[in-house]
Amino acid sequence: MSIVPLVDAGPDCGRKAHGLAVLLRAGLPVPDGFVVTDPAVTPRVVEEHLRRLRGRAVAVRSSGLAEDCAAASFAGQLETVLGARGLDEVLAALRRCAVSPGTDRARGYRAHLALDHDGDDGPTAPVLVQELVEADHAGVLFTRDPRTGADAVVINASWGLGESVVSGVVVPDEVVVTPPADIVRITVGSKQTRLDLRERGLVRSPVPEPDRVRGCVTPDEVTGLVTLGRHCEDLFGRAQDVEWAVHDERIWLLQSRPITAVGAPAPVGGPDPALPLVTGVPSSPGRARGPARLVCSVDDFARVRRGDILVCRTTDPAWTPLFRLAAAVVTETGGVLSHAAIVAREFGIPAVVGADEAMTSLTDGTPVTVDGTLGTVTGRRR
Repeated sequence: MSIVPLVDAGPDCGRKAHGLAVLLRAGLPVPDGFVVTDPAVTPRVVEEHLRRLRGRAVAVRSSGLAEDCAAASFAGQLETVLGARGLDEVLAALRRCAVSPGTDRARGYRAHLALDHDGDDGPTAPVLVQELVEADHAGVLFTRDPRTGADAVVINASWGLGESVVSGVVVPDEVVVTPPADIVRITVGSKQTRLDLRERGLVRSPVPEPDRVRGCVTPDEVTGLVTLGRHCEDLFGRAQDVEWAVHDERIWLLQSRPITAVGAPAPVGGPDPALPLVTGVPSSPGRARGPARLVCSVDDFARVRRGDILVCRTTDPAWTPLFRLAAAVVTETGGVLSHAAIVAREFGIPAVVGADEAMTSLTDGTPVTVDGTLGTVTGRRR
């Protein structure tokens, strides 16, 4: 079949869709949807399945056969289109997502991790279409701390759609829940912007000041998220990376996949005696030293050399090739569960995210040391 209802999705529908189908069949809250296994499907058939969905818009996401596996998440490497409305927009999104395994970015990611080609999608991948949850707040949950492998649930959250968290464009709230007493530690992030579905499409807007300085997840929601995350872990038998959203006080699950690169090696050497220049969220363990390379846009990519410390405001998936050159990554925004942090851990390079004013505190070309376990960048002050 070229279209499969999400609840019936099997392994041939790709790991993302199959994982969500497992959750649906277990009675967990997953938005309704369907999977397109052949991008040549006729528009009429797509339109018939769209009519079943109740949301104003849909999320169209790749569901590759190699994606979301235990060895590699492909975090941000394949395509997602949020907020598609109407048949023409959905068809265009389907085509874009289906061919994304063949992009230079995806092929370079696969090559860097030395992944074999068993289970690859070939020229196209299955594509998942789901009702878009118009989230009041959303984010990502890991059932183990990816930095240490500790038995703790780590939650990143921000206002609006969860794209703000996964793409690293905000510094999210971080909630860590540690058993057996489920002690809760909350670090409130700045959450300066939010992304929402409006009549004219997706709109990014400033978050009002009072909401920037308060946590966006209630105590009851923390309890509910921890319960759902552990349920996902029990279903799949291993630590899970879960995307979630809250709308009208109801939690929805948008993804559940294995956590990759858990418990990476500790930093090498003793304490660094140099002066701390910036601090942020420790996101990928280890220590690396090299010249700071300040990158403002894709126009600066050619300046990055192997062994540089990549310093930037934020990253998007187009920046992944720089991770293959950089000795470490420092960003001004983002959290430990963002795509940039996940890829840094998979590539085995230290990362510090949410390092406020890194672009102004560090000097291009000056040697610095990044400690991804402590969340510090040290060196000489200018």
